[in-house]
Amino acid sequence: MEENENENDYKNIYLGAIILLIIGLGTMTFFWSSMRNTAKECAHVNLKYQDTLQGMNNMLKGYIGDMSTDLKSDFKQMLGTYDKLLEKDASKADSLNAQKLKIQEQIEKIEKLQRSKNFSAAQVMKLKEENESLRGIMRSYVVQIDSLNTLNLQLELNLTETTNNLTKTTEERDLFKKEVAEKTEQVKIGSKLSAYNFSSGALKSALKSKATTRARQAAQFQSTFTISENPIASTGSKTIYMQIKGPKGVVYQRMSSFIFETENGPVPFTEKKEIDYQNKSIDMSIYYDIREEILPKGNYKVSIYCEENLIGSDSFTLK
Repeated sequence: MEENENENDYKNIYLGAIILLIIGLGTMTFFWSSMRNTAKECAHVNLKYQDTLQGMNNMLKGYIGDMSTDLKSDFKQMLGTYDKLLEKDASKADSLNAQKLKIQEQIEKIEKLQRSKNFSAAQVMKLKEENESLRGIMRSYVVQIDSLNTLNLQLELNLTETTNNLTKTTEERDLFKKEVAEKTEQVKIGSKLSAYNFSSGALKSALKSKATTRARQAAQFQSTFTISENPIASTGSKTIYMQIKGPKGVVYQRMSSFIFETENGPVPFTEKKEIDYQNKSIDMSIYYDIREEILPKGNYKVSIYCEENLIGSDSFTLK
């Protein structure tokens, strides 16, 4: 009987321990689950703040370059003021140069940040604070050294700044004019016509149009060629000039007044012909009746001009 009671007591103790263990595990599981949910919420909030911070940095990134550039300009103006102060009072050169060195260090910081292209608004605000601090120190030196002429110094600085801006504007204007001139020249070159596919020489007579290479048989000069297609050239009536120069350098002319202007000056011509140009290629021929009784033997040069430009050339030989 007593053994059964002892056995029941042990069972009760084990059962109680198991119940306590189950309760403890349940409690731990509850707290662990609660802590895990809290950790997830914290991680979510932290991620949200990081996204917001990143968004603010990205939003400011487009402006930080200009802000830092303005700061850099302010620092450089301060350097200019210190140079003026040094001219007025060399006795304070050590302290003034020390301030100039601090300003130069700030300029170098800005340039370093600009090169990195990865700096925050906080860094820019710190630079602005340094700017205000150094500007306050500069004002105190201005009062000490130039208390009677502060306005004049400021006017000089403003005048220098205005002059620099005017110089910059003038340079930009000149650069623009140069670009316009270059573009205009490119269009001019691009719109220039050209002559090609030449066939030049002498004919025995104007009626039979039979070619000859004999100087004593020549009765007419002829040059056949093609005017090029050019979609950007101007359209309408154009004058094509032909110049034939003999072996001795003499230009053959029907009239001594046959002279036209080119980009290189006046040029005598042998004959001319009008065409209606509509941006398409044109096959054409120009003739000149020979009036000389005997032509010299040798090489003859043919040059074709249009709108003050040499657009093609050819040559032939008579024996």
